[in-house]
Amino acid sequence: MSAGTLYLCATPIGNLEDITIRVLRILKEVDLIAAEDTRRTRKLLSHYDIHVPLTSFHRHNYRKKGAYILNLLLKGQSVALVSDAGLPGIADPGEEMVLLAVAYEVPVVPVPGPNAALAALVASGLPAKHFCFEGFLPSRVKARQEKLRQLQAERRTLIFYEAPHRLSETLADMLVLFKDRKIVVARELTKLHEEIWRGTIAQAVAYFDPIKTRGEFTLVVTGSTEPDSFVLCPVNISDPAVEKNILEQVKQLENKGLAKKEAVRQVARQFNLSRREVYTLVVQAKKAER
Repeated sequence: MSAGTLYLCATPIGNLEDITIRVLRILKEVDLIAAEDTRRTRKLLSHYDIHVPLTSFHRHNYRKKGAYILNLLLKGQSVALVSDAGLPGIADPGEEMVLLAVAYEVPVVPVPGPNAALAALVASGLPAKHFCFEGFLPSRVKARQEKLRQLQAERRTLIFYEAPHRLSETLADMLVLFKDRKIVVARELTKLHEEIWRGTIAQAVAYFDPIKTRGEFTLVVTGSTEPDSFVLCPVNISDPAVEKNILEQVKQLENKGLAKKEAVRQVARQFNLSRREVYTLVVQAKKAER
């Protein structure tokens, strides 16, 4: 018996009209649809009147479900793999299913379509000839800063995904490690409240409110223009733009209910400064207001 086929089907990243005719046909013809988020996929299938068995396949169950899906494929059944949005296998557990299928010589067929990273890049106005996609940055502060530090000398345009609750911290880390490069922040691409914001990293830090920020974000950042021997210098707190951003970060954290001491500690860590340096800036700013 010949093996079935694993189809990697791209689904809309927002606007349901972005799905392709080929994807719709395959979703109707396969024996099973494996979805990262069954609730979201069920809405899509209902919209297009598709009635095919649906199962979950996500980062919490991919080992168990991967074996189950592989068994079906080896029996000759066809399976369509879909992610939350976009093309499966990019910044999601779909990659693991592909590796498993390839290891057992199961045919893997990509069915391309919408992709948030590429959509943001082509609309950014930043260099698109050469680029580097990094997906989601680590959620832990030290790991995230280390990853950005590794990318400091990267000359290609950089693309990241980021969650709304981490956006402000990521932008603050970028300001320290990338300096004030050009950045494009794409929010809710193809959806009703789509926003493509362009500016510098410092301007982005000031613009995006850490409390009110909502949606799914794609960040496009210009690559390094520094010489290859570039070594990061400590952040210059005498720079008015940097000072302003530090003070705004402290104020935003205090508005969220953090004590001044804790707000200063967190901001000092983000900007690679001592707590004394940040506290001194806060005190000086208070005196200037009087």
